[in-house]
Amino acid sequence: MKFFCIADEDTVRGFHLAGVAGETATTAGEASRVLERVMGEPDCAIVILTSTVADLIRDRVEELRLERDCPLIVEIAGPGGRAAGSRSLREFVQEAVGIRLGQSEGP
Repeated sequence: MKFFCIADEDTVRGFHLAGVAGETATTAGEASRVLERVMGEPDCAIVILTSTVADLIRDRVEELRLERDCPLIVEIAGPGGRAAGSRSLREFVQEAVGIRLGQSEGP
């Protein structure tokens, strides 16, 4: 099983240095084409998207997350950090599962 990164050039280059394949995407069309191709690869286990790329195709990303178990789509912050108002992986899981994870609220 392999990982695949869809992001800006610097992020893809960084993942490549760690042995993770990837492609750059700067438009919704590019991001969509790459994501659809990678989702069809039987040996791909995890697709990593920066929040910037995910925002370009947000509806499709959310649709795939709910429809398919594999590959897992993971969203990370890009070089500029996480986009304002975007949900973290923890928040997404909490919403999907319906329970609060981790840090409990104070007394």
